[in-house]
Amino acid sequence: MMVYLQLFWEFFKTGLFAVGGGMATLPFLKNIGETTGWYTYKDLMNMLAVSESTPGPIGINMATYVGFTVKGVPGAIIATIGEITPSIIVILIVATMLKKFRNSKLVENAFYGLRPASTGLIGAACVTVVLEVLLHISIQKPEGSFWNTFSLAGGGSLFNWPGIVLAAVLLIFTNWVKPTKKLHPIVFILFSAVVGVVIGAVA
Repeated sequence: MMVYLQLFWEFFKTGLFAVGGGMATLPFLKNIGETTGWYTYKDLMNMLAVSESTPGPIGINMATYVGFTVKGVPGAIIATIGEITPSIIVILIVATMLKKFRNSKLVENAFYGLRPASTGLIGAACVTVVLEVLLHISIQKPEGSFWNTFSLAGGGSLFNWPGIVLAAVLLIFTNWVKPTKKLHPIVFILFSAVVGVVIGAVA
């Protein structure tokens, strides 16, 4: 029972304070993994890949994934409810008070401060993703320590060349090659999955 309550509480906090959309949940998910031990940084990267590849908002997908990983289907339901509950409460409050605060300078200034803070948190989480996915750098946070520790986890090689090449190819084909830049993102997701399977089989 305590695990279910913890799942709800952790994702309730995430849903309440992750201002800026689904990617803004990444710093919170990173912290949840560090404090609970439910998953590692590598697990988080896999969750991110699955959540980005499946329908629905990434924040809710991540909550469902983590809940299922920790406590199966009941855990997935509890974590998802925890994630969406703050949004429902906030929207109901905003809907009842929208006219009063629509042109409030205080609200406008609050969001002015929240935007860069959210951007910084997302940026920090993205750095972790790059280190884990494109480089062979493993990140751990020792218990009781304020600082993360970094170690080389690729058998002596710093760069994850297959990952870097794949990222570069996708960047080029989604931005600068006319015949492919208009393709649906699902095409690139499926292509990346196939490449991963092939590389894994060869390795």
